[in-house]
Amino acid sequence: MLNGKSILVTGGTGSFGQCFIKTLLDRYEPNRVIIYSRDEWKQSEMAARAEFKNSAVRFFLGDVRDGDRLNRAMRGVDYVVHSAALKQVPAAEYNPHEFIKTNVNGATNIVEAALTAGVKKVVALSTDKAVNPVNLYGATKLCSDKVFVAANSYAGEGGTIFSVVRYGNVVGSRGSVIPLFCRQRENGKITVTDPDMTRFLITLDQGVEFVLRSLDVMVGGELFVPKVPACTVSDIAHVVAPDCEWEVLGLRPGEKVHEVLIPEDEARNVLEFDDHFVIQPIQSFWGNEIGILGGVSCSPGFRYASNCNCETFTSEQLTSLLAEYLPANRRESE
Repeated sequence: MLNGKSILVTGGTGSFGQCFIKTLLDRYEPNRVIIYSRDEWKQSEMAARAEFKNSAVRFFLGDVRDGDRLNRAMRGVDYVVHSAALKQVPAAEYNPHEFIKTNVNGATNIVEAALTAGVKKVVALSTDKAVNPVNLYGATKLCSDKVFVAANSYAGEGGTIFSVVRYGNVVGSRGSVIPLFCRQRENGKITVTDPDMTRFLITLDQGVEFVLRSLDVMVGGELFVPKVPACTVSDIAHVVAPDCEWEVLGLRPGEKVHEVLIPEDEARNVLEFDDHFVIQPIQSFWGNEIGILGGVSCSPGFRYASNCNCETFTSEQLTSLLAEYLPANRRESE
């Protein structure tokens, strides 16, 4: 599907963007891969790396807040992957206007530019924090999700189609607990918010694969959720910092004990597949074609969370997943 096509990735210099673009260049022969981001330093660093020295790659400075710039960037584009966002929960509470401008207004700009340019498909990345949000970041991502799903009503028959992908924590991502434990273990003591807290864990590669598959099969209006295992924070601590003392701090403001990817309120709209779920829109203004994908309807009151209806990592699986984060002496003995 992607051979000979033009793909634009917002937030293309981020962790997901770089992994996604590397996969595109390794696996396909796209006509253009447009890296749209606002940080010229990250773009210059990325351009200097061998894996991105490809005649198809284009670096395009711009912000998703700038509708005119997006209109220019999307000319002739076939597919858009929208991963640009402001993401730090504490920063959102202190700077709400900035998060709204990027995460909500930016989503609207993406939709308008894609419709104007006649883009075929747009897939946007979401987060578990958009489910029953308890912080501003989650609230802005919920708004963004609604914007992209409802955008299908503007496109008309044969126009641009929009879908969303939602998953939980990416292993080793900036600001996550795993690199924090790795830094703290050097002093023999780690800080734990709640040992019984549970989290889904997905690797960058798994996230990229899921987005690619969703981009391939989407018909418009779906919210894709992968089935991934979960574990407790204490499980992670035992693997990454096995010999450290713990200081239990309690939950931080805006934090949940368990991650929820599908709440009970959405169960009536959920289709289950072998390795993922699809949440159908509450209202299909444009006519719902999602039924052609198949799937089995979930029972009323179904909930998919990191402590409910999900697979749990075994100790061996978690050790394998976190192999690069193990203490040096443990890595050598494995």
